[in-house]
Amino acid sequence: MRIIPAIDIIDGNCVRLTKGDYETKKIYNENPLEVAKELEDIGIQYLHLVDLDGAKSERIVNYKTLELIANETNLKIDFGGGLKSNDDLRIAFESGAKQVTGGSIAVQEPEIFKSWLNIYSGDKIILGADCMNQKIATNGWLQTSDLDVLPFINTYEKEGVKSVICTDISKDGMLKGPSIELYKDLIDKTNINLIASGGVSCLHDLIELKSIGCEGAIVGKAIYEGKVTLEQLSELC
Repeated sequence: MRIIPAIDIIDGNCVRLTKGDYETKKIYNENPLEVAKELEDIGIQYLHLVDLDGAKSERIVNYKTLELIANETNLKIDFGGGLKSNDDLRIAFESGAKQVTGGSIAVQEPEIFKSWLNIYSGDKIILGADCMNQKIATNGWLQTSDLDVLPFINTYEKEGVKSVICTDISKDGMLKGPSIELYKDLIDKTNINLIASGGVSCLHDLIELKSIGCEGAIVGKAIYEGKVTLEQLSELC
Protein backbone atom coordinates (compact mmCIF):
# COMPACT_ATOMS: atom_id res chain seq x y z
CA MET A 1 0.00 0.00 0.00
CA ARG A 2 1.27 3.44 -0.92
CA ILE A 3 1.58 5.98 1.87
CA ILE A 4 0.53 9.38 0.51
CA PRO A 5 0.93 12.39 2.81
CA ALA A 6 -1.38 15.33 2.15
CA ILE A 7 -0.51 18.98 1.95
CA ASP A 8 -3.55 21.25 1.79
CA ILE A 9 -2.94 24.83 0.67
CA ILE A 10 -4.74 28.07 1.59
CA ASP A 11 -3.04 31.40 0.81
CA GLY A 12 0.19 29.53 0.19
CA ASN A 13 0.19 27.98 3.67
CA CYS A 14 0.11 24.31 4.66
CA VAL A 15 -3.18 23.92 6.56
CA ARG A 16 -5.66 21.33 7.76
CA LEU A 17 -9.42 21.60 8.12
CA THR A 18 -11.87 19.56 10.18
CA LYS A 19 -14.68 17.90 8.19
CA GLY A 20 -13.83 20.22 5.32
CA ASP A 21 -14.98 23.30 7.23
CA TYR A 22 -12.94 26.31 6.14
CA GLU A 23 -13.71 28.03 9.45
CA THR A 24 -11.65 25.37 11.25
CA LYS A 25 -8.48 26.18 9.29
CA LYS A 26 -5.26 25.60 11.22
CA ILE A 27 -1.93 26.66 9.73
CA TYR A 28 0.84 24.11 10.34
CA ASN A 29 3.57 25.59 8.20
CA GLU A 30 3.87 28.73 6.08
CA ASN A 31 6.31 26.92 3.79
CA PRO A 32 4.76 23.88 2.06
CA LEU A 33 8.05 23.16 0.28
CA GLU A 34 9.74 22.68 3.65
CA VAL A 35 7.09 20.11 4.58
CA ALA A 36 7.46 18.34 1.23
CA LYS A 37 11.24 18.11 1.61
CA GLU A 38 10.94 16.69 5.13
CA LEU A 39 8.65 13.98 3.77
CA GLU A 40 10.95 13.20 0.86
CA ASP A 41 13.92 12.98 3.23
CA ILE A 42 12.35 10.02 5.08
CA GLY A 43 11.67 8.10 1.87
CA ILE A 44 8.18 9.26 0.94
CA GLN A 45 7.63 9.10 -2.83
CA TYR A 46 4.07 10.36 -3.22
CA LEU A 47 2.24 13.56 -2.30
CA HIS A 48 -1.43 14.53 -2.35
CA LEU A 49 -1.47 18.30 -2.89
CA VAL A 50 -4.84 20.01 -2.50
CA ASP A 51 -5.61 23.55 -3.63
CA LEU A 52 -8.30 24.51 -1.10
CA ASP A 53 -8.49 28.04 -2.48
CA GLY A 54 -9.09 26.48 -5.88
CA ALA A 55 -11.77 24.14 -4.57
CA LYS A 56 -13.66 27.09 -3.14
CA SER A 57 -13.25 29.38 -6.15
CA GLU A 58 -13.76 26.60 -8.74
CA ARG A 59 -10.55 27.29 -10.64
CA ILE A 60 -6.91 26.44 -10.10
CA VAL A 61 -5.26 28.96 -7.74
CA ASN A 62 -2.15 27.59 -6.01
CA TYR A 63 -0.37 26.21 -9.06
CA LYS A 64 2.82 28.13 -8.15
CA THR A 65 3.08 26.05 -4.98
CA LEU A 66 2.66 22.91 -7.08
CA GLU A 67 5.35 24.13 -9.47
CA LEU A 68 7.76 24.90 -6.64
CA ILE A 69 7.38 21.51 -4.95
CA ALA A 70 7.57 19.67 -8.29
CA ASN A 71 10.77 21.52 -9.25
CA GLU A 72 12.49 21.20 -5.88
CA THR A 73 11.63 17.57 -5.04
CA ASN A 74 11.23 14.24 -6.82
CA LEU A 75 7.83 13.55 -5.25
CA LYS A 76 5.15 12.16 -7.52
CA ILE A 77 2.38 14.69 -6.99
CA ASP A 78 -1.34 14.11 -7.34
CA PHE A 79 -2.99 17.54 -7.50
CA GLY A 80 -6.61 18.42 -6.90
CA GLY A 81 -8.93 21.23 -5.93
CA GLY A 82 -10.88 23.44 -8.29
CA LEU A 83 -9.95 21.78 -11.56
CA LYS A 84 -12.96 22.69 -13.69
CA SER A 85 -11.67 23.37 -17.21
CA ASN A 86 -9.22 22.13 -19.80
CA ASP A 87 -7.05 25.15 -19.00
CA ASP A 88 -6.98 24.20 -15.31
CA LEU A 89 -5.89 20.70 -16.25
CA ARG A 90 -3.21 21.99 -18.61
CA ILE A 91 -1.83 24.33 -15.95
CA ALA A 92 -1.72 21.52 -13.38
CA PHE A 93 0.24 19.19 -15.64
CA GLU A 94 2.53 21.97 -16.89
CA SER A 95 3.21 22.90 -13.25
CA GLY A 96 4.46 19.40 -12.51
CA ALA A 97 1.53 17.25 -11.41
CA LYS A 98 1.97 13.57 -12.31
CA GLN A 99 -1.74 12.93 -11.73
CA VAL A 100 -4.78 15.10 -11.12
CA THR A 101 -7.90 14.38 -9.12
CA GLY A 102 -11.30 15.45 -10.39
CA GLY A 103 -14.29 15.36 -8.07
CA SER A 104 -16.73 18.23 -8.56
CA ILE A 105 -16.08 18.26 -12.32
CA ALA A 106 -17.08 14.59 -12.53
CA VAL A 107 -20.42 15.45 -10.93
CA GLN A 108 -21.20 18.77 -12.59
CA GLU A 109 -19.56 18.38 -16.01
CA PRO A 110 -19.33 14.63 -16.65
CA GLU A 111 -18.63 15.00 -20.36
CA ILE A 112 -15.58 17.15 -19.67
CA PHE A 113 -14.31 14.64 -17.12
CA LYS A 114 -14.86 11.76 -19.54
CA SER A 115 -12.90 13.66 -22.19
CA TRP A 116 -10.00 13.97 -19.72
CA LEU A 117 -10.07 10.21 -19.26
CA ASN A 118 -10.05 9.69 -23.02
CA ILE A 119 -7.13 12.07 -23.56
CA TYR A 120 -4.96 11.28 -20.54
CA SER A 121 -6.24 7.83 -19.44
CA GLY A 122 -7.02 6.51 -15.99
CA ASP A 123 -3.30 6.43 -15.24
CA LYS A 124 -3.19 10.23 -14.93
CA ILE A 125 -6.78 11.10 -14.01
CA ILE A 126 -8.00 10.07 -10.54
CA LEU A 127 -11.65 10.20 -9.56
CA GLY A 128 -12.37 12.05 -6.34
CA ALA A 129 -15.34 10.45 -4.57
CA ASP A 130 -15.73 12.45 -1.38
CA CYS A 131 -18.92 11.77 0.50
CA MET A 132 -21.05 12.63 3.50
CA ASN A 133 -23.46 9.87 4.56
CA GLN A 134 -22.41 8.15 1.31
CA LYS A 135 -23.64 11.09 -0.81
CA ILE A 136 -21.05 12.71 -3.08
CA ALA A 137 -19.99 16.22 -2.03
CA THR A 138 -18.62 18.94 -4.32
CA ASN A 139 -17.03 22.40 -4.38
CA GLY A 140 -14.62 21.96 -1.52
CA TRP A 141 -17.28 19.90 0.28
CA LEU A 142 -19.47 22.97 0.55
CA GLN A 143 -22.29 21.25 -1.37
CA THR A 144 -23.75 17.73 -1.24
CA SER A 145 -25.28 16.02 -4.28
CA ASP A 146 -27.92 13.30 -4.53
CA LEU A 147 -25.39 10.82 -5.97
CA ASP A 148 -24.58 7.69 -3.96
CA VAL A 149 -20.87 6.95 -3.80
CA LEU A 150 -20.93 3.34 -5.08
CA PRO A 151 -22.97 3.94 -8.28
CA PHE A 152 -20.91 7.09 -8.87
CA ILE A 153 -17.70 5.05 -8.82
CA ASN A 154 -19.23 2.23 -10.86
CA THR A 155 -20.26 4.68 -13.58
CA TYR A 156 -16.76 6.06 -13.99
CA GLU A 157 -15.09 2.68 -13.68
CA LYS A 158 -16.87 1.82 -16.94
CA GLU A 159 -15.41 5.01 -18.45
CA GLY A 160 -11.84 4.01 -17.66
CA VAL A 161 -11.19 5.25 -14.14
CA LYS A 162 -8.56 3.09 -12.44
CA SER A 163 -7.98 4.91 -9.15
CA VAL A 164 -10.40 6.58 -6.75
CA ILE A 165 -9.66 8.75 -3.74
CA CYS A 166 -12.56 8.35 -1.34
CA THR A 167 -12.91 10.61 1.69
CA ASP A 168 -15.63 10.13 4.26
CA ILE A 169 -16.03 13.80 5.18
CA SER A 170 -17.44 12.97 8.60
CA LYS A 171 -14.09 11.38 9.45
CA ASP A 172 -11.82 14.00 7.92
CA GLY A 173 -9.55 15.70 10.43
CA MET A 174 -11.25 14.00 13.38
CA LEU A 175 -8.35 11.62 14.18
CA LYS A 176 -10.85 8.91 15.15
CA GLY A 177 -10.11 6.30 12.51
CA PRO A 178 -11.07 5.85 8.84
CA SER A 179 -14.31 4.45 7.38
CA ILE A 180 -13.19 0.85 7.21
CA GLU A 181 -16.64 -0.61 6.45
CA LEU A 182 -17.25 1.87 3.62
CA TYR A 183 -13.88 1.05 2.07
CA LYS A 184 -14.43 -2.69 2.42
CA ASP A 185 -17.75 -2.34 0.58
CA LEU A 186 -16.23 -0.29 -2.24
CA ILE A 187 -13.31 -2.70 -2.64
CA ASP A 188 -15.68 -5.69 -2.69
CA LYS A 189 -18.03 -4.16 -5.27
CA THR A 190 -15.58 -2.50 -7.68
CA ASN A 191 -12.27 -3.28 -9.35
CA ILE A 192 -10.73 0.13 -8.82
CA ASN A 193 -7.56 1.00 -6.91
CA LEU A 194 -9.03 2.54 -3.76
CA ILE A 195 -7.08 5.28 -2.02
CA ALA A 196 -8.48 5.88 1.44
CA SER A 197 -8.56 9.40 2.82
CA GLY A 198 -9.78 10.86 6.08
CA GLY A 199 -9.65 9.81 9.70
CA VAL A 200 -6.23 8.15 9.92
CA SER A 201 -5.20 8.62 13.54
CA CYS A 202 -2.36 6.18 14.18
CA LEU A 203 -0.11 3.54 12.68
CA HIS A 204 -2.71 0.82 13.35
CA ASP A 205 -5.19 2.58 11.04
CA LEU A 206 -2.70 2.38 8.17
CA ILE A 207 -2.04 -1.29 8.85
CA GLU A 208 -5.79 -1.96 8.84
CA LEU A 209 -6.33 -0.08 5.58
CA LYS A 210 -3.59 -2.17 4.01
CA SER A 211 -5.16 -5.39 5.33
CA ILE A 212 -8.53 -4.70 3.67
CA GLY A 213 -6.92 -4.08 0.29
CA CYS A 214 -6.56 -0.32 -0.09
CA GLU A 215 -4.05 0.56 -2.80
CA GLY A 216 -3.09 3.76 -1.03
CA ALA A 217 -3.79 5.75 2.11
CA ILE A 218 -3.66 9.52 2.43
CA VAL A 219 -2.40 10.82 5.76
CA GLY A 220 -2.73 14.44 6.79
CA LYS A 221 -3.60 15.74 10.21
CA ALA A 222 -2.17 12.66 11.96
CA ILE A 223 1.29 13.67 10.70
CA TYR A 224 0.96 17.32 11.66
CA GLU A 225 -0.40 16.51 15.11
CA GLY A 226 2.30 13.89 15.76
CA LYS A 227 -0.13 10.96 15.92
CA VAL A 228 1.86 9.22 13.18
CA THR A 229 5.56 10.04 13.36
CA LEU A 230 7.89 10.51 10.45
CA GLU A 231 9.89 7.56 11.76
CA GLN A 232 6.81 5.33 11.58
CA LEU A 233 6.07 6.54 8.06
CA SER A 234 9.64 5.85 6.99
CA GLU A 235 9.25 2.23 8.09
CA LEU A 236 6.18 1.87 5.84
CA CYS A 237 7.78 3.39 2.74
